Amino acid sequence: MLTTADWQALRITLALAGVTTAILLLLGTPLAWWLARTGARWKVAVEAVVALPLVLPPTVLGFYFLVALGPHGPVGGTLVALGGEPLAFTFSGLVVGSVAYSLPFVVQPLQDAFAGIGRGPVEAAATLRAGPLDRFFTVIVPLARRGFLTATTLGFAHTVGEFGVVLMIGGNIPGETQVVSIAIYDHVEALEYGQAHLLSGLLLAASFLLLVTVYALNRRFQMVGL
Repeated sequence: MLTTADWQALRITLALAGVTTAILLLLGTPLAWWLARTGARWKVAVEAVVALPLVLPPTVLGFYFLVALGPHGPVGGTLVALGGEPLAFTFSGLVVGSVAYSLPFVVQPLQDAFAGIGRGPVEAAATLRAGPLDRFFTVIVPLARRGFLTATTLGFAHTVGEFGVVLMIGGNIPGETQVVSIAIYDHVEALEYGQAHLLSGLLLAASFLLLVTVYALNRRFQMVGL
């Protein structure tokens, strides 16, 4: 049976993944659209920054965020000076780190989807006097729905599986910053393999079902030509 701490870790993990994915879609969509269409010279540098979490060890990224969000860092120090609290070892700090860590898993699928659409549909909508926002939401978004589905799934699943970044930024505070991946590590460290098996199996089954659903929906979209 799952313990109270395990249920709390599951709740925090799902909340973190949900909030992170929503923020990533809001921030990543315009960024991916710009990357797919721009010819700017510094596009390569922006793409490199977005892709950094793919090659950078999570503990390195987590360490720099811990320094930045701590009471003596540029972000945490500013918040303290304004009468607030530093973001290190808080749920909000986990969100900040998770957004940065999962950014490429949302931006890159969206960028590929936008690039695959081309300029033809947008130009056709423009000739019908559709405004920029109208063109984007009525033409681009429906055509890129497979990219949005993939981006949402990868962003959510990648956040659920985080360990190094969340451990560095949030520590291991039960009921506040302890996520499932850290709870599993705690169970293994305490030789509680039964609990570790239960949590790991739950994540394994959920991840498998999530991926099967995504592949099935993408196949269906492909069959109907979307």
